[in-house]
Amino acid sequence: MTHDEAAKRVTELTEELLRMAHEYYDLDAPSAEDYEYDMKMHELRDLEAEYPDLLEPDSPTQRVQGKASGKFEKVSHAVQMASLQDVFSFEQVAAFIERVKESADHPMFTVEPKIDGLSVSLEYENGILTRGSTRGDGFTGENVTANLKTIRSIPLKLKDAPPLLEVRGEVYMPRASFERLSAQQEAAGEELFKNPRNAAAGSLRQKDSAVTAARRLQIFVFNLQRVENESPAMHSETLDRLRELGFPVIPYTRCPADAEVIRAAIEKIGNSRSSLPYDIDGVVIKADSLSLREQLGSTAKYPKWAVAYKFPPEEKETKLRSIEVQVGRTGVLTPVAVFDEIQLAGTSVSRAVLHNQQFITDKDIRVGDIIRVRKAGDIIPEVLASVSHEPDSVPYILPERCPVCGAPAEKDGEEAAVRCFNPACPAQIFRSIVHFASKSAMNIDGLGPAIVQQLLDEKMIASPADLYTLTKEQILRLDGFKDKSAENLLRAIENSKNQPLDRVIAALGIRNIGQNAAALLCRRFSSIDAIRCADAADFAAIDGFGEIMAESVAEAFREPAFSALIDTLLERGLTMKYEEKQASDSRFAGMTFVLTGTLPTMKREDAKALIEAHGGKVAGSVSKKTSTVVAGDDAGSKLIKAQELGIEVIDEAELLRRCGS
Repeated sequence: MTHDEAAKRVTELTEELLRMAHEYYDLDAPSAEDYEYDMKMHELRDLEAEYPDLLEPDSPTQRVQGKASGKFEKVSHAVQMASLQDVFSFEQVAAFIERVKESADHPMFTVEPKIDGLSVSLEYENGILTRGSTRGDGFTGENVTANLKTIRSIPLKLKDAPPLLEVRGEVYMPRASFERLSAQQEAAGEELFKNPRNAAAGSLRQKDSAVTAARRLQIFVFNLQRVENESPAMHSETLDRLRELGFPVIPYTRCPADAEVIRAAIEKIGNSRSSLPYDIDGVVIKADSLSLREQLGSTAKYPKWAVAYKFPPEEKETKLRSIEVQVGRTGVLTPVAVFDEIQLAGTSVSRAVLHNQQFITDKDIRVGDIIRVRKAGDIIPEVLASVSHEPDSVPYILPERCPVCGAPAEKDGEEAAVRCFNPACPAQIFRSIVHFASKSAMNIDGLGPAIVQQLLDEKMIASPADLYTLTKEQILRLDGFKDKSAENLLRAIENSKNQPLDRVIAALGIRNIGQNAAALLCRRFSSIDAIRCADAADFAAIDGFGEIMAESVAEAFREPAFSALIDTLLERGLTMKYEEKQASDSRFAGMTFVLTGTLPTMKREDAKALIEAHGGKVAGSVSKKTSTVVAGDDAGSKLIKAQELGIEVIDEAELLRRCGS
């Protein structure tokens, strides 16, 4: 690789890692699995080692990721809450042990499971919990004391405690709590957390402590940050002392500086992984002597006295028994692999989505195959490959007819998807009503998938419009409903009649049209009649619309059944009005802003609303039409492009000043 190629790759990796870190730490919504992130970080670190001039002070390899949220008071950590250097092989663990041995004769180590959760600090004064905070960027976190106090395993008062004590721990959601929460979210039609780690992070950062309490979080304390009037010599001593004080302390094994002994301890933890009631994503190996730790010191990001051995994604082989085909809201036929049950990342797995015909053909997956399966991100099962075929196996081809209604199933243009085009297909009706009632659409609280299925089974509804004819007597016939809950559901349905037109458009489930596209459509055509009178060319002229989106809207409104549904919704009282929020002034009139990076105190949607309130427009990408870029921390390619084009770049403080805030 040439120097120029390395520089380009470093830039690419930096942007990808910053984006992934923002999604993981700040949004609690990762788009990539941990293993992919780790491999990219490892590649970047290797390139920076080979080309030292490419190492920048703000490289992801040099900084703890995560920022303090504007929702909570900021906390400055008296002791940095650093992250750990990740390693991915036993050879790297052995190399770490040898480096430590260079500074001490016969050092001892502790080997501890690495809990997959959210790191926090707990501060005690005279035995009383006075403050709890998240790690943030290692130097500044968020004050979440009230929420941490709802975690029953955290002691609020310590007996015989030192005058000042600060400990570090990992808040996590046990698997049983995660499964319970996922079931509740699914029943309510809410978006599910991707995994227990994200569920724990999202639960701890709630403004309402009652929500946190209901999530049943737990904690393991794994480090003494600071203490007064006590002088421990070993990390293991501090863990034993903290256990005496009443903390739930991370289990550990104390090992000599022998790579094989430490490897055995790591493998023992790895072998117990599936039987644990919580998720772990690796093993932490630490020098036990506190004076040795001080001697070894730290880099800008990592302590030199510890490493985290990360488990590779667990993979297992199993037999594919059948391929079931599910029908989605828009008629897409989705094949699902059904295989002999296996244990992956602590749970039983017997199904995995196969996406589409192209995916199946590329991997040559056939019924009866031995297949290799893993859990992406330790939560979503996926089929990696076909290991072997049975002698008489044949390639799998999706059915030519919908498995639910029997209508022809056809490939849709150049898309990979095969669709059922029958609008009366029961599977499509079910999913369309679930979507219609969802939080991001009509927001009918309490109308989740299970209730929708009951209503369909009892033939009380056949389309979204029928929701507005339901009576209390009908709802009381459903399982689990009493007077109060029936009244609440009817009230939620009635309230949804006043949802603005853009919400209704999004709820109707037009292909390729989500919330943002619906809002753009309604800003241009503020009534349902105006939309009905427009054509694809009119829609394509909307700034932010493409030809595919425009044709999707036009095609939907050409469908007689779709128009009939809108007529019925109007007859049943939906207002379908759109009133764009008026700008408080026009100081940004005619200006287009782009937001990039993490702003210090504002969420992206809040900054967007502020700009629009002053007459400006917010776009998603930088172009010659862009007036100003508002850049926060970890701004990436958008900032670079703005600088190349000579576009003005300001920070959050300047934006607020210009708005008179």
